[in-house]
Amino acid sequence: MKVFVTGGLGQIGSHVVEMLLERGDHVIAVDNLATGRREHLAEHPNLTVVIDSIANKPLMDKLIGDFKPDAIVHTAASYKDPDDWYNDTLTNCVGGSNMVDAAKKFGVKRFVYFQTALCYGLKPMQQPIRLDHPRSPGSSSYAITKTTNEYYLELSGVDFVTFRLANVVGPRNVAGPLPIFYQRLKDGKQCFVTQARRDFVFVKDLARVVLKACDGVGHGAYHFSSGQDVAIQELYDAVVNALDVPGKPKAEVKELGPDDVFSILLDPTRTFEDFGKVEFTPLQETVSAAMAYYQQHGTLGEYTHLRQERK
Repeated sequence: MKVFVTGGLGQIGSHVVEMLLERGDHVIAVDNLATGRREHLAEHPNLTVVIDSIANKPLMDKLIGDFKPDAIVHTAASYKDPDDWYNDTLTNCVGGSNMVDAAKKFGVKRFVYFQTALCYGLKPMQQPIRLDHPRSPGSSSYAITKTTNEYYLELSGVDFVTFRLANVVGPRNVAGPLPIFYQRLKDGKQCFVTQARRDFVFVKDLARVVLKACDGVGHGAYHFSSGQDVAIQELYDAVVNALDVPGKPKAEVKELGPDDVFSILLDPTRTFEDFGKVEFTPLQETVSAAMAYYQQHGTLGEYTHLRQERK
């Protein structure tokens, strides 16, 4: 196959690219290095890496028109700053619609998209959340812009799969609690946790399912979720264990912030029906792999779209 991967040097994109190359596919990976890293992908005869923005429509049209990919895997997303509406709309809306438009224009047979669980809002009416839950993304710029492009994809008539995601973690994870916990513990600072619960899934488990979607499995919206959530405290304890921090420091427990929610748990029933059973990697193994990555490469910066975690 020929596959065009946006955000190809990011966490999800780079793992997908590696698995595509391992099975002999040809890949163009595009990344603007906002959160991706060039060292995430080694040189490979079947790989072309383009450092540019997917908002560059003339270039994207030329690349896709010349390459004629069988599939586009659109992992690129802007999420670094909750107040950076410009880059969120530039990448997630303008860039994302460029990808959908190019897929339609050049006859790409399969489009794989990634959506945030925050598309359902901070007060979901179901627990776990089913796919028929109304979308209500007004809680953040990230959710608004990612959902906007999901609507464009649905409008396009292109054959697509969209994965609405639990918290994807593991090596190359640059956002959320893992890099924050790592950096603060490394610097000898105290961490804090809330009583929130989340479903954390290993990035390589997702990437394996993405390859099935590239091959034509499924259609429409799916939840990529284990169907079980764990306390943020448990995630912190797994980090402390992985790093073998002397004294096993305790995290301070804080109340939920105004833009946080106790639990966002997605119902993965349709995913298991169409893609088959997913063998989810245990949490400690997932966290240990992430810590090994940070110890080798450091963190790129501890990003999160939730303001209270940035203090």
